[in-house]
Formats: sequence, structure tokens, C-alpha cells
Amino acid sequence: MVTRRVAKLREEVNADTQRLRIKTLTRLEDLFDLAQEMARNPNIKGRRHIWARVAAYIAQVIEQVSKGFDERQMNVYLNELERLVHAARAKADAEETEEGTGGPGAV
Repeated sequence: MVTRRVAKLREEVNADTQRLRIKTLTRLEDLFDLAQEMARNPNIKGRRHIWARVAAYIAQVIEQVSKGFDERQMNVYLNELERLVHAARAKADAEETEEGTGGPGAV
């Protein structure tokens, strides 16, 4: 009786984990597409390489999640992704500030 309940619980956990993995992969693919768009955007100028780096990182995460889903590791991936995006935004803000003030050497 206990063995059957444990087996049933294992099946439910596996099914839930698989659903979560699929949902996570779908969202990561959306993020990858957005990062690629930013990397290809000619208006972004010097920041395009940063967005290409973000896209490459997301591709690595997708590869790892497709192999298996570990919630703790996923949080590590997401923390690093947030750090990369914040760095890209900070660079964008700095460039906008420079452009607004005329940049280095402005009269």
C-alpha cells in the first residue's frame, strides 16, 4: 500500500517536473528570441555584443534544462541572466546619458 502511494507520488512529481521543464523551455526560448532581436537591432550600436552574450547564455541554459530540470540550478541560471540584463541596461543608460550631454569632448 505504501509502495503504491510512493510510486504514484513519483509519477506525479515526474509529470509535474516535465510540465515545468516544458514551460520553462518555452519561456527561455521567448527570452532568447528577444535577446537576439536586441543583438540584431542596428539602433543599439555598441551594446549589440552584450545582447549577443545574453542570447548565448540563454542558449546554454536551454541546453542544460533540456537535459534535466534542477530547481536550485535554475535559480542560479536566472540570477546570472538577471545580472547580464542589468549590465546591458546599465550600459544603455550610460550611453544615453553621454549622448544627452554631448558625450566626451562636447562643447
